[in-house]
Amino acid sequence: MYARPFIDSLEFAGNGLQLDAQVSFAELPRLLDQLDNSSGVLHYTLQGGTDNLGRPVLDVSMKGCCQLRCQRCLGSFEYPIALDARLLLCDQTSLDELDGQAAGQLDDEEDFDGILADANLDVLALLEDEILLSLPIAPKHEEGDCLASESEDKQKEKRNPFAILENLKRN
Repeated sequence: MYARPFIDSLEFAGNGLQLDAQVSFAELPRLLDQLDNSSGVLHYTLQGGTDNLGRPVLDVSMKGCCQLRCQRCLGSFEYPIALDARLLLCDQTSLDELDGQAAGQLDDEEDFDGILADANLDVLALLEDEILLSLPIAPKHEEGDCLASESEDKQKEKRNPFAILENLKRN
């Protein structure tokens, strides 16, 4: 287990710093509730900078593959994670304004979310938040890969008890 990385978000963005690292899914406790098992590693890059208006931003990029539980058949399946996000660092007043008039101005320029600037930002908590927001509400296998869909096909193949009535209706 490694020490959790914490950053001063405004300083990180202002100096254009970059953090490249990896973390085991086992070290993301809130995410573990959603996973079938804790195997796998998440590779991430956190890049500080400013947007075209000079506001501080964090660019987050993540890649990895986790194990989710299918809600149809309850089997495990691999779910690829490939996320890129731009997060605008705001103070509380600016964050409140994003909900008001400034939101219309931001939507015209770029598509990104605002987060509260923090002198002690937990990087892993930030990553967990982004992953949790991206996961499907009811994860399931792709069509044709699920054991439940195979059993549904077998049930459809069974003779329909009303087929006789269908034939009588035609006569």
